[in-house]
Amino acid sequence: MTQGYCALVLHAHLPFVRHPEYETFLEERWLFEAITETYLPLVRVLMRIAEEHVPCRLTVSLSPPLLAMLQDRLLQDRYLAHLDRLIELCAREQERTRDDGHLHALAVMYAGMFQDARRLFADVWGRDLVRAFKMLYEAGVVELATTTATHALLPLAVHQPCMVALQIKAGIACFEKVFGFQPQGIWLPECGYYPGLERLLRDAGIRYFITEAHGLLHANPTPVCGVHAPLFTPAGVAAFARDQACTREVWSAREGFPGDPDYREFYRDIGHDLDFQYIKPYIADDVRVDTGIKYYRITGPTPHKELYYPEAALHKAAQHAEVFLQRRVSHIQFLARDAAVAPLIVAPFDAELFGHWWFEGPQWLDFFIRKAAYDQNTLLLTTLSDYLDRHPVHQTGMPATSSWGAQGYFEVWLNEKNQWIYPCLEGCIERMKKLLARYAARKLSKLEHRALNQALRELLLAQSSDWPFIIHTGTATGYAERRVKDHVARFHALADGLEHHRLDRDKLQALEYLDAFFPDVDFYALMRSCHTS
Repeated sequence: MTQGYCALVLHAHLPFVRHPEYETFLEERWLFEAITETYLPLVRVLMRIAEEHVPCRLTVSLSPPLLAMLQDRLLQDRYLAHLDRLIELCAREQERTRDDGHLHALAVMYAGMFQDARRLFADVWGRDLVRAFKMLYEAGVVELATTTATHALLPLAVHQPCMVALQIKAGIACFEKVFGFQPQGIWLPECGYYPGLERLLRDAGIRYFITEAHGLLHANPTPVCGVHAPLFTPAGVAAFARDQACTREVWSAREGFPGDPDYREFYRDIGHDLDFQYIKPYIADDVRVDTGIKYYRITGPTPHKELYYPEAALHKAAQHAEVFLQRRVSHIQFLARDAAVAPLIVAPFDAELFGHWWFEGPQWLDFFIRKAAYDQNTLLLTTLSDYLDRHPVHQTGMPATSSWGAQGYFEVWLNEKNQWIYPCLEGCIERMKKLLARYAARKLSKLEHRALNQALRELLLAQSSDWPFIIHTGTATGYAERRVKDHVARFHALADGLEHHRLDRDKLQALEYLDAFFPDVDFYALMRSCHTS
């Protein structure tokens, strides 16, 4: 008998990286790696689940930047060229390792993986992975959710409600442009919430969002059910909270499953291990990068690593799926003893954890879904909207300001390394307000409308939470800093042209091509609706 529920939520997001001005660009590999290691494997797992009618429901949130890149013809072409280079490298690796039995077997494995990725992407899905997610939605396996337009951390714009509203409405508009319907749920970037945000979500037609655990635990009043039931905000939007114990088991490389010695070692890659001249033809900009060909397993905490054995790793993934399930079953049974409503465990993750960071993650997910469907009857895998349909009455309260970042608030995105970003953004927002006021009372020319729309596109792209995060972590600092500064400079160049009636049609067209983020969405019309509401 079902005593409770578990809601898996996978948030798929990458920053918008597209550089047509270069023949190849290093940071475009972020998308290519995620397609090969995460999105294609997840689609494969979930398609099998759908085809075999395994009882399962889960939520996938797809960010507008990711959707835009997945549908971009230039990036699709470059992804296939990327795969072709890796397939050629694998052929050389098979030759290089031909006298080393197990290493050769691993080289063969990677050759098959990249060839299969090419077949799936080009032949099975016709380059259109978005169609795959549509089919999973239509099959009833996946509920699709959205996030804000460019993954802006909304609490850091609390004093600019018009801009927060634009991020929300534009995120929904991009989702509707792709999928043709309004999403019920939204993933708040970085699970960032502040009191009052729920009113903007309600006005945009959103039914629920996810917050960090302390967002509910510190709510006013304190929720009777803690994090194991939603809290209805005063605006009527439901707030669900992350179960930290549950997610720590899957997320943490130190405490959780991904750190098991038998799993593949992420940080040992032939792009760094082998001779540079050998690797050079297969990388960009003469910079050592990961190729995705990794021959070693985690082994232990020391630099010493032993060869990876896929069969042993697969066996561990099955074991860990069983352990994870039994812990959730026990937790639900404990919670159900005194619960006034069927308890819910919310397990949200970055989708890229599965496959990219944790190579065996998609296999673990497959095992867990099947075991949950067939090996027990205590909990049911569900979506957050399905849970609200089944259990529409819950406590009302106001969640607390929170995020899922370090220390639970916003210091990752606002500190001495990246604080310079926000005055730049503030200057753009204030200038945009003046432009809105200036053009509100008169009919725009087509060129003016395009320029205002592109100026907003540049401002939205500058607001991505990815840029301050990258600067904070120090991984690709120069690139992140340049992206913010470039978008801000492009915004001001367009604003100058609008204010002085000197718009350059050719330069505008060049920017529209360079930063072609949802070219068919009228961000200016959305901003006006936010400004007047």
